[in-house]
Amino acid sequence: MVAERQAGYLRAMGIEVWRRRGVPPPPVAVAGIPTDADEPDDWAALQAEVAACTRCELHRTRTQTVFGVGNPAADWLIIGEAPGAEEDRRGEPFVGHAGQLLDNMLAAIGLDRQTVYIANLLKCRPPGNRDPQVGEVACCEPYLQRQIALIRPRLILAVGRIAAQNLLKTDLPLKRLRGHVHPYGPLHIPVIVTYHPAYLLRTPADKRMAWEDLQFAVRVLHERAVEGGQ
Repeated sequence: MVAERQAGYLRAMGIEVWRRRGVPPPPVAVAGIPTDADEPDDWAALQAEVAACTRCELHRTRTQTVFGVGNPAADWLIIGEAPGAEEDRRGEPFVGHAGQLLDNMLAAIGLDRQTVYIANLLKCRPPGNRDPQVGEVACCEPYLQRQIALIRPRLILAVGRIAAQNLLKTDLPLKRLRGHVHPYGPLHIPVIVTYHPAYLLRTPADKRMAWEDLQFAVRVLHERAVEGGQ
């Protein structure tokens, strides 16, 4: 039944045939991760600080901040670019069609919004869904860094060029960032880069490459777990 469900999610991603070659990677564990996110006071204080933030001009045009959603003790942290109109209205990242595709992508590897944590570089929507400005990213970056420090994920999935470039402090194009493990921060958390779901909706031919990125991320996480004796 699990295999049938995952095949259904792959079809929803636009991948009609999934035939594994060789030995498939083992499933990803999502429990028993040591984390600092079991300190609810710290998490609640950060949420309150973000909700009241006026560090940049985006606070003047937002409906509300979009802090994040999911399990604050997750293995996987998904990082996108910024809230869109629907996210700004609902206060949750990755909703609408792009969010549905992200859910399908995660489900194809046995995950969902309750077992991962999803956040954005920016906590406020840029007007007209324009790209984040350098100053806006600089103002919001400490919030994301504190989220990462509290969650202590075992893997970060950066979705989209803007999220990847800002997180990794590089101007390399997405196609050169894909397929590599990029260490992040003092804990050297592995960062895997893939396409943004909104891009995949516009360019469905690249969904298969996104699926390859997810498989790569699963393998990386499993290999790290084996090396660490987990």
